[in-house]
Amino acid sequence: MENKKEVAAIENGTTIDHIPPRQLFKVAHLLELERIENSTVIIGNNFSSRKMVRKGMIKIDGRYFSENEMSRIALVAPDAVLNKIENYKVTRKYKVRDFLPDRISGLVRCNNPRCITNNEPMNTQFGVIDKETCLLRCCYCERKINHDDIIII
Repeated sequence: MENKKEVAAIENGTTIDHIPPRQLFKVAHLLELERIENSTVIIGNNFSSRKMVRKGMIKIDGRYFSENEMSRIALVAPDAVLNKIENYKVTRKYKVRDFLPDRISGLVRCNNPRCITNNEPMNTQFGVIDKETCLLRCCYCERKINHDDIIII
């Protein structure tokens, strides 16, 4: 007999799969999942994965995400895969990285303590230099920020 763990299926909604385990709760926070009241939300972490060794997963019944929400996920989990579920079947798969915009405003903090955005009340602005590695550049001080160093405001 095979020792198998299963997670409940959802009828209609979204599954976000292949989230790095250390980023799972950042994604949940970005999507404000704690505020969802009328939908089933399933959050699982450290599942076995052939692709990543370990992964996190979020399932939300009755909810689909906008491009803006997907671009926010891409900042912290660019390799995640978003699955649209209809009648218990995956009808569309999206690579979250594909929704990363060319410019990000007011969502990421600049890591340079001398940057004007850290010393004056103003929105941050970043250009996305490389979508594959999720490399950003501050439009004010020009500091480059790697994916692992991104701080979400």
